[in-house]
Amino acid sequence: MSGITIYEFDALVAEAPACAVGEGAHAIPAHVFDWLERRCLSVAEDCDAPWLRFSRRSGRRAIQVTSFVGVIRAPDGFQIEVLPKVGRAMDGGDVVARQLLIDMLRCLHGFRHIQTDSAKLLARRMPLLEVFIAEFLRTVAQLVKRGLRGDYSAREENLFALRGKLLVAQHLRQNRCRADRFYTARHEFSIDRPENRLLHAALRSVLQQSASPANQQLAREVEFAFADVPASEHPRVDFQQVRLDRGMGLYADALAWARLILDAQAPLPGNGRHNAPSLLFPMEAVFEAFVTEHLALQVARPRMLKAQARSHHLVRHCEQHWFWMKPDLLIRDADHDVLLVLDTKWKLLDGLKANGADKYGLSQADFYQLHAYGHSYLHGAGDVVLIYPRTDRLTEALPVFDFTGGSELRLWVLPFCLTSRKLCLPDDAPFLPCFCSGSHASGRYADGVNDRQHHGVLESLA
Repeated sequence: MSGITIYEFDALVAEAPACAVGEGAHAIPAHVFDWLERRCLSVAEDCDAPWLRFSRRSGRRAIQVTSFVGVIRAPDGFQIEVLPKVGRAMDGGDVVARQLLIDMLRCLHGFRHIQTDSAKLLARRMPLLEVFIAEFLRTVAQLVKRGLRGDYSAREENLFALRGKLLVAQHLRQNRCRADRFYTARHEFSIDRPENRLLHAALRSVLQQSASPANQQLAREVEFAFADVPASEHPRVDFQQVRLDRGMGLYADALAWARLILDAQAPLPGNGRHNAPSLLFPMEAVFEAFVTEHLALQVARPRMLKAQARSHHLVRHCEQHWFWMKPDLLIRDADHDVLLVLDTKWKLLDGLKANGADKYGLSQADFYQLHAYGHSYLHGAGDVVLIYPRTDRLTEALPVFDFTGGSELRLWVLPFCLTSRKLCLPDDAPFLPCFCSGSHASGRYADGVNDRQHHGVLESLA
């Protein structure tokens, strides 16, 4: 199977002889481009935040991938790997960008089962989809070594020998003229259960999708353990019957991967009518989860970090509250009073472009948003923060922004370093006491957010 690696907001054009591609564009087979055009039309109709959009490059029709990362898989198996745009400026290129994405995905709800060290090692020589497949096969291989779990199931059969309990009423109806038969009921132990059927189906899917010889070999080896288990024909139904009760905890990680491979709950709908599973993640959500996970370690106790607050509305109309005010993060004190409002933005700023036209690349809408948050959660006085990824063009906090019109709100633009996993704080900010100094700061989440550590997998299977 062939494929290419691109970055966010790169464009794709159809291969054509003697045609220039242009900067930021990549040529793909014409039939794959036609398929993407059809996908682009359906995405535009069905999705509020489309992951594909029409564009033009050098006068040619093009398809541009928006702020989503992951893998797009065409029906013929052609794979388009989309990596975070910050990878362009990193030493190491695709490899480092892929490893960074794996680190960030592990903070996303339902992906804590990624073993970061092994996945990052695989990312040096494999595209992202193969890394995910290798992680799935690793968890299944561990299960096979410990033995597949079975269960007792009730069975009623008309047998030639008496096995189990004789059901007299049914026996008389069925065997009035058959003295050689016994209608019985019994409980039979079998490994044919929903969890094993789903893993078998995922293994078969992996054998079709993977182009890695190592993954192919391991998939065939572990599939032998499922010889007595039929592959799931209705994954959605079987997932509803999954029971991770006593003795089944080892299945959690493998089933979480199987859910993605079978596309029963993909981050984005990529199969549907075109039968082409895709694994795409909105980068805004990935960045927010990454910042939330690691920023908690910088918060000084007894202050707490709360994610996705929903305490205020924008307006009240006809005795009803409309439009939730939902900042990404809040820092609160021990009395639950809000000290700081923070919002994450996945956008690359340029700290050198402070002129009136460029404005560092900041969005006026984001300022309006934070202004509203500040009035709702800080009563119009205090500090609000916009968090952007740190790059070579944004290495430190921008000078503070003071809202006009007599407002007592201040807005700070702070970079978050993706490699050190820390928020870059200014020396003169009044909210510095909210954060610990030193590399081993001990913060915590509010309202049990930190308890997600491994239960995200279990919740995603419920």
